[in-house]
Amino acid sequence: YRFADTDKAEAETGFEKLVQALATVGLAMEVRNGDNCSVLVFVKAEDNRLNNAVYRSRVKDWLYGVRAAQPDRETERSITSQPMTEAERLRIVHDMITSPREEGGAGITPKTGQWKNVESIFPLHDHTFNKEWIKKWSSQTFLKAEDLDQIRNKFGEKVSNELSNGTGSELMPLQIAFYFAFTQSYFAFLIFPAAFGFSSWVLLGHFSAVYAVVNCLWCVAFLEYWKRQEVDLGVRWGVKGVSAIQEKRREFKHETEVKDPITGENVQVLPATKRLGRQLLQVPFAILASLALGSLIATCFGIEIFISEIYNGPLKSLLVFLPTGLLTTLVPTLTTLLTGVATRLTDYENYETTESYEAAMTQKIFVLNFITSYLPIFLTAFVYVPFGSLIVPYLDIFKLTVKPFAKHEKQLEIPQAGFEINPARLRKQVIYFTVTAQIVNLALEVIVPWVKRQGFVKYQEMKTERAAKKGGTRPGVAINDLPEEAAFLTRVRNEAELDLYDVTSDLREMCLQFGYLALFSVVWPLVPVSFLINDWIELRSDALKICIEMQRPTPHRADSIGPWLDSLGFLTWLGTITTAALVYLFSNDGLGPDGTPATIKGWALLLTVFFAEHIYLLLRMGVRTAISKIDSPGMQKERAERFMVRKRYLQETIGEDALSVPPRHAEEKITRATLEEEARESTLRNSGPSDHFWSRQRGWEESAMVGIGLIQRMAPGEGKKLQ
Repeated sequence: YRFADTDKAEAETGFEKLVQALATVGLAMEVRNGDNCSVLVFVKAEDNRLNNAVYRSRVKDWLYGVRAAQPDRETERSITSQPMTEAERLRIVHDMITSPREEGGAGITPKTGQWKNVESIFPLHDHTFNKEWIKKWSSQTFLKAEDLDQIRNKFGEKVSNELSNGTGSELMPLQIAFYFAFTQSYFAFLIFPAAFGFSSWVLLGHFSAVYAVVNCLWCVAFLEYWKRQEVDLGVRWGVKGVSAIQEKRREFKHETEVKDPITGENVQVLPATKRLGRQLLQVPFAILASLALGSLIATCFGIEIFISEIYNGPLKSLLVFLPTGLLTTLVPTLTTLLTGVATRLTDYENYETTESYEAAMTQKIFVLNFITSYLPIFLTAFVYVPFGSLIVPYLDIFKLTVKPFAKHEKQLEIPQAGFEINPARLRKQVIYFTVTAQIVNLALEVIVPWVKRQGFVKYQEMKTERAAKKGGTRPGVAINDLPEEAAFLTRVRNEAELDLYDVTSDLREMCLQFGYLALFSVVWPLVPVSFLINDWIELRSDALKICIEMQRPTPHRADSIGPWLDSLGFLTWLGTITTAALVYLFSNDGLGPDGTPATIKGWALLLTVFFAEHIYLLLRMGVRTAISKIDSPGMQKERAERFMVRKRYLQETIGEDALSVPPRHAEEKITRATLEEEARESTLRNSGPSDHFWSRQRGWEESAMVGIGLIQRMAPGEGKKLQ
């Protein structure tokens, strides 16, 4: 709770409301001093309230089909039979704090409305687990299923960041256990294309049709395998179908209320036609983003071509970095601006649930990342190399960028011998994006934040020492800490200053990396080798980042990696088309055509793409069918759970002996008296022919005896059998 920019009386009133709201839902509190005009509020759920909340959550899961078996009717017995994990406990407590009051929560939303002074809500790190986690992962190559279970039990399947996007809307919820499971599966699958790619690089060279076919098949196989793996993990972690329990967004603004024909409840809705009209604005947004980013990248691309291939004046070795500097400066700025537009557009579309909001936002972000990541290579592969000799003469407009440095006009003119295309440019560009850029991203993601934080801590210490020498320093925030709490509170204050972990960026990074492999690895078959090494480091660096550089994420549940799965499917499809086109254009030992479009037959290129796409569709259908025939531990567990549910239901409703053979009747002698008694009873019951028919044989033993007697009388003899 930070009150640096709030009036004292208002801060006191707001804090009292905060404490009252927490107490209302049964949370015990302890308050301690924080840094920079802040108060640390520690909360703990009372056992009874926590157990009841967990039980309600499990019953809700059962009603929505997430759990196969109904929880025990007694709360205590249900909790004892299936103890809650740490992630479940933290999730329930977080829901108690943030859920709306009508749903039984305190309704506290950080940085919004009356809770604007609540800066963040986060669980504390388990440093013992973190040390063991890092130590264990640093000494093993592959992660086991138990390692993923451990992540899930600690951090949950999904992470929700309480960030504001500036308009009061939440950012997308994020997956973490599924992210590590996906990255581990991707890493294990990369072993084959890495080995095959190295062999192709040695034996087949670049733009090999054999490598192209194998790589496309691998992409399809991996994607279909991961879809099955998501189902298995969902069953293993007990979250399959949890996406059906959709969380309603607080920012949703309804226009009308209608009566649900099924439940009879009044439901707040936005007319579908109005939302569709708003969603159609995604089309001009995509066009605007493509034009803005595409024009910038294409301009810098043209400048780079002019300087590196045509300009022959002073400072060429330095000026060649001018386009890179422009891209590094302008692309992030323009991307940030377009991301803000995408966020506002998604808010305007006014989605009812968090899942639909997340999907819409991911689509827009993917468009931006697709342009910035892949457009430079597309320009080189499909514009520069095939049509370079036709386009380059028109690039003299870019001579203005280097004209101040040239000594005479001849240094800015195309040589008399004509322009020669650099056939190695495409390969060098792919190597940059798949090797150099991966190393740079790793440094920016892990090393730079650590250096910045260490520098900030050192600066604060120097500032405090300088103020102490001048005698103007304030008493430290830890001066009133009890000795037994001092170390703990120092650690908590440090964690409160950490950033929130954004696993969306990590998922996006893996998705874009998969795109490079699917789209352009035929240019340089060592791409999967680079990614195999990078992903081994990536898994460990992400774990280190969560443990040291970020606040502990709040665990929430998910049953997949979300909309990124659709992005992977799109890249797999596009990769098949792009790979086929690249093989057709550059299959001459990687040298490509001579630079004139006359050597490229349009009909042949279109036919190649057409057949490649249809072969992809057939491969996908075949791989999907084959994988569906393979049994898995997750499917076995699901069948076992359903069997136990059916068995339990039959036992509870029909009984243990419902399907057993009836016991034998005691032998009873048939006498004249018994026959007369039966005849008398039949006359009293007014029995008809049907009753007489069903009363001639009593019990299954007598039916068996009559049947055996009939068989003995009618069965043919041995002599007839021989005939």
